Amino acid sequence: MNTLSELKQVIHDKFDIDPQTLDADLPMSEYGLDSLALAELLFSVEDHFGIDFPDSQMQVDTLNGLVQVIDDIRMKQAA
Repeated sequence: MNTLSELKQVIHDKFDIDPQTLDADLPMSEYGLDSLALAELLFSVEDHFGIDFPDSQMQVDTLNGLVQVIDDIRMKQAA
């Protein structure tokens, strides 16, 4: 399973949003996720992927942006 698929599943589990309706290029606010929901999502992402989100990356707005940050962090951890 790739990062985007896993991320969509995390969103589905947390917010009950159908993963097939998620467009990776749209702002997450398009799915009704406000700033509090996005903060909750980031905590869930950290738990699911075993990563710590740097403060400088907390403003990610799309799923593709979030995937890029997750993959970058995981790559650095593996090195």
